Amino acid sequence: MIEVSHVTKKYGNIVAVDDLSFSVKSGEILGFLGPNGAGKSTTMNMLTGYISSTAGSLTIGGIDILEDPVQAKKLIGYLPEHPPLYPDMTVQEYLYFMYSLKGVRIPREPHITEICELCRIKDVYKRLIRNLSKGYKQRVGIAQALLGNPPVLILDEPTVGLDPSQIIEIRSLIKALGKHHTVILSSHILSEVQAVCERIIVINKGKLIADGSPESLSRSISKDHRLLVRIKGAQKDVNSALSSIPGVKAIKCLGVKEPGTVDFTLDPEEGTDIRPLVFERLVSRKLPVYGMRSLEMSLEDLFIRLTGGDDSVIEDLKKGGKS
Repeated sequence: MIEVSHVTKKYGNIVAVDDLSFSVKSGEILGFLGPNGAGKSTTMNMLTGYISSTAGSLTIGGIDILEDPVQAKKLIGYLPEHPPLYPDMTVQEYLYFMYSLKGVRIPREPHITEICELCRIKDVYKRLIRNLSKGYKQRVGIAQALLGNPPVLILDEPTVGLDPSQIIEIRSLIKALGKHHTVILSSHILSEVQAVCERIIVINKGKLIADGSPESLSRSISKDHRLLVRIKGAQKDVNSALSSIPGVKAIKCLGVKEPGTVDFTLDPEEGTDIRPLVFERLVSRKLPVYGMRSLEMSLEDLFIRLTGGDDSVIEDLKKGGKS
């Protein structure tokens, strides 16, 4: 649905985006990450046709954004970090205005009603935008992006400034939108990206440095693939069951964290997924598994390492390959 091919953007002698290439499939929710000054906003502005590239091409649904900007922009719904709302209009007046401005051909009333139901703003439909909460304003901004049913949605910091309950609501809305739209989500809130996106792209200094699922990227650059397990049973029985599992090179008891259970960490041999073997062994010994999770690095740790200037991390990613 989206193709970015060898795109470069220069401002005089400053290179904001440097030979950037990636693609986004139809129906995919992509997290777009990068530190301040990485070229993230510049790339999104080029995708929406707000600014032009110095070199390379960007296509939306096969249409080049520079060669045919009008048709390409019809395929895009855009929510900037600060939604372009008119505070002296009611929600209804604003959506009517944006409907006309975009030249939408879908019958107005049923179309806007459907969008308001999806975004859950029917209860504020007649209210002035200036009197709405931040969360409702974000919802109205998403509603305007949905006018015309564009197949591509580009959302820049959609939950900035929201309280926790509003963030959860907007996340749920974005996941629902991903069933029928291709979504690019830019956010500084990494937990939000991890909760919503199946794939992330990380850019730094205008270059693509990572592309894949958070899990695959973590596996590629993490030197520590330990497994944490919580098992119901006596420590000596659990230790006996775990110590002879093929592919486990080291185990460590962490003691009792929950009555009647014991926690262990297991270090697997390189390239070995020991989870099925661990589960099978414990079941065969009638030792209930209360918890099992990987101790690979979090998305926050991953982001810090990727953007921290350590070239060896990028080399690890290249060896690990894309997901």
